[in-house]
Order: sequence, then structure tokens, then C-alpha cells
Amino acid sequence: MRTIIQLGLIMLMLGTTVLTNPAIADDLRTGHLLALAGSVDSLQHAQSVGVLYSENTRDNLSYLERYHAMAMNGAKDALDGRIREAFVNSSDPELAIDWLMNSLQGTFRSVTVYSSLDELVQAHPDVVVMLDTHNQLLTQRNDQVEARFVARFYDADLQYIAKAEGSVHKQVPSVWVHDKAAPEIAAQIEQQRDVQLNALKQFDASLKALVRAG
Repeated sequence: MRTIIQLGLIMLMLGTTVLTNPAIADDLRTGHLLALAGSVDSLQHAQSVGVLYSENTRDNLSYLERYHAMAMNGAKDALDGRIREAFVNSSDPELAIDWLMNSLQGTFRSVTVYSSLDELVQAHPDVVVMLDTHNQLLTQRNDQVEARFVARFYDADLQYIAKAEGSVHKQVPSVWVHDKAAPEIAAQIEQQRDVQLNALKQFDASLKALVRAG
């Protein structure tokens, strides 16, 4: 019973502090890039790439940072350490961004993140990427876990070429069942990380197929 009460406390805090992340924002609205038909043949390993984070990606990073901070600092000493560690490990704000950037860096000659479209245009990279991320994690009111990652590619004239993506959605079994032990609850919470990793692996495969086609 004590574990359920403790879990309820942390889930309540997560649920009230961190709201469900907005849906993916359209790149025409967030990046003002032209969605015209381009050719995937224009993507090559030797190219330089300029990356822009969509508005949704910036919101998503803030969402994960708040969730992660609450998991680390909320209700200290009132929650089983294994459950707290599962929340912390499965909400790492840097996991997806680091993975996505490493994927791009391993695919193209150079990859640089720019803070604005104007700054990127002045740098004249060969390819522009609008990076869009979305995560939905467990709260007291939500048992749906989702990770969705999209990189939209544009040529030097900002004409749309193609996209690489990975997406996984999963409903996690209820952690509110009273006869569950802390290790079982922790293992269910850790599925949040598994969902992210599986979506990122899908993204890798999509990116490799895209550039191989080019």
C-alpha cells in the first residue's frame, strides 16, 4: 500500500506540473520553409547540413526538462528509489536530441545547428533540416507513451526534398495495481525509454534509406 501511495504522489506531481506536449507543428508555420517537390537524388554524404529546431522541438525539450527535474527532485525520500530512478532514466531530455544529431553527423560531412532561419541562410549549407520531435510520457491521467521524430530535408533553395522519421506509440499497463512490487512498477515505467529508443532506431533506418536512395 505504501508504494502505491508514494507512486500516486509523484505521478500527481508529474501530472500537474507537466502537461501533454503539443502535436507536431507544421514546418511551414514554424520554419517558413517551402514545401515544394524536390529530388531525393540531391542528398549526398559529402554535403554540409544546417539544422533548425522547430517550435515544437523547443517546446518538447522544455517539457522533458520539466518532467525530468520533477522526477529527480519531486517528493524526495517519499518514493521507492527504483521507481524514482526509472522516472529519471526514462525522461532524459538529451537522449533523443543527442541521438538525432549523432545520426545526422554520421551521415553527412558536417552538421551545424542554427538558432534562426536567417542565420542559417547566411551560412549557405548544402542541405537544410527542420528537426521536429514529440514525446508523451506517463502521468496520473495518461498511460499512453509516444515518441515521434521527423527530419524534413530541403535543398539550398529551401525546396522540400524528403523526410526521415521514426514513431512509436504504446499503452503502458497500469502501475496503479495494488499487488505490484516496486521492481515491476519500475520496469513498466522504463518502457518510456524503450519507446524513445525504438523510435530513434526507426529514424536511423529511415535516414540511411533516404541517403542511400540519393
